[in-house]
Amino acid sequence: MSARLRTVVLLIVALLLTAAASAYATTTLTGHASATAAVVRTVLVESPDPTGAPGRTLGLSRVTVAPGAKLALHRHPGTQIASISRGALTYWVVRGKATVKRGDRVVRTITAGQHFTIPTGDSLIEPNGTIHRAANQGSVPIVILIASLFNDGAPPSTPVTK
Repeated sequence: MSARLRTVVLLIVALLLTAAASAYATTTLTGHASATAAVVRTVLVESPDPTGAPGRTLGLSRVTVAPGAKLALHRHPGTQIASISRGALTYWVVRGKATVKRGDRVVRTITAGQHFTIPTGDSLIEPNGTIHRAANQGSVPIVILIASLFNDGAPPSTPVTK
């Protein structure tokens, strides 16, 4: 085998190995990313001590839930109202209850042990202390607008262990 042919063969082998390693790394990273898909809560505005609710903070947030992502079991320290503006949220109640509305009409009350998929355009009312979890079982990111009323200095949600 000539030196030139050997160089070409080695170059092709090196390129194939590089391509294979790159494909493996991309698959591994993508697999890992979907297993730990992101849930991002962005605070849009907060107002401590609003009129009529001293000692409380009124907040507006946007939550984006990537496909395959799960929101761990949690509760809120005050009332939370959410509107699904994109996607469909699968929602489970472990303790307490939550109300799903479409406009002014109640669509469903979800009680302990039940789950429901809340589509775009529907709203969810979560009373203080309702223990629940949720997930994006669809293929598009879910976008949720959330209004919360909670004690000043309290986090908007608290993880719950069984």
